[in-house]
Amino acid sequence: MDIIAALAEIVGVAHVLRGPDMAGFITEPRGKFPGQALCVVQPADVVEVAQILRLCNRTRTAVVPQGGNTGLVGGQVPENGQTVLLSLNRLNHLRELDGVSNTMIVEAGMTLAQAQDAAAQAGRLFPLSLASEGSCTIGGNLATNAGGTGVIAYGMMRDLVLGLEVVLADGRVLNGLSKLKKDNTGYDLKHLFIGSEGTLGVITAAVLKLFARPAEVVTAFVGLIHPANALALLDLARKKAGGLITAFELIPRIGIDFVLKHSEGNRDPLAARHNWYVLIEFSAPQPESLSGMMEVVLGEALANGLIEDAVLAQTQAQAADFWRLREMMSQVQGREGGSIKNDVSVPVARVADFIQEVSGRILQVMPGARMVQFGHVGDGNIHCNISQPVDMDKAAFLARWDELAGIVNEIVLDMHGSISAEHGIGQLKRGLLREVKDPVALDLMRSVKAAFDPLGILNPGKVL
Repeated sequence: MDIIAALAEIVGVAHVLRGPDMAGFITEPRGKFPGQALCVVQPADVVEVAQILRLCNRTRTAVVPQGGNTGLVGGQVPENGQTVLLSLNRLNHLRELDGVSNTMIVEAGMTLAQAQDAAAQAGRLFPLSLASEGSCTIGGNLATNAGGTGVIAYGMMRDLVLGLEVVLADGRVLNGLSKLKKDNTGYDLKHLFIGSEGTLGVITAAVLKLFARPAEVVTAFVGLIHPANALALLDLARKKAGGLITAFELIPRIGIDFVLKHSEGNRDPLAARHNWYVLIEFSAPQPESLSGMMEVVLGEALANGLIEDAVLAQTQAQAADFWRLREMMSQVQGREGGSIKNDVSVPVARVADFIQEVSGRILQVMPGARMVQFGHVGDGNIHCNISQPVDMDKAAFLARWDELAGIVNEIVLDMHGSISAEHGIGQLKRGLLREVKDPVALDLMRSVKAAFDPLGILNPGKVL
């Protein structure tokens, strides 16, 4: 069978890409996993996705689903030149927005920013927020169980979904677009697909939870001396503000320096330099005098020696400036040479210990390495990134990726943390998963994979 011709009959010749036209799909952001594919196919709806999977299952042709191609562990790119890359970027419609139920049904190819905008136009909030929100898609967010900056208040992507529509490997469609908050009719299958990285089925649409838009938001940029002080500040803020904390981001001085050096229009928020910073945000659906509450928290923290300085954003533009410093850190690191990135989590109480121990161990084996550790300290997710020494060759530095990542992961496991907090497993960590995952859990995962995809056509070689 000529599978290219068969795919063209399903989606149209213009939506089957080959050769140079595939370049933007098989090259992932880090350039660490060069991809290859038989073709890229772009279905328009769930019916076409089902027809494609039915065809590929019958011919035992591997399929790699892809959203916005922003993944950082190589889960969205095919390794085999006989693989069909299934791009969901044409499935980008808002099917329904129900203000009474506080839900919306969106297709998997809609970008996160488009989903946020759709909610905003209805006077609602969809709270997932990522630096890549302009290009990452809802399907990709679901497939990797994305987290982002709002986890402390709203949870991971898994917590923001009520129902899914999924096409299975054999082309059957699981119609699970339920808006019910209570449904105890057996196994909750949607949670198997969330975080499965396209290895169990292809998510084509989702019922997302919506929230009231904040009537008041207060953002502060805080300077402090040590991550332990940040944890103490978090504890104090929780006592004073509780669930009104919607972001609590830890930022190292070197991250600020990188952003100021490699981007225009940014400036230091505080007059003096500090070793560490926290970007903290309170928000409420009704006016709550949040500025006064923030001032009480920061005043007490200053009096107790937890912080050295702080500034409250006086305008939305100033708050956006604060957030830009945080969001640009990953982007600008590449301009400082090689960067070995580790997305990990540890218990919140161990964050400061983790940062200190990792820095010490890495600098022992590579003097001059520049530690850029930042992230969502309120949920224990640290992006433990290592930039190359200034005078070191980039290739020589990156050649030690496994060694340095191994040190990070060893410390993570000693602290009962996770080797993947929000980016997934993909190709980058699949070998390590076999070493760190409970054997019984791995056996169950393989059984689930065999039940859902007995011929192994869905994203082969990823996760397991």
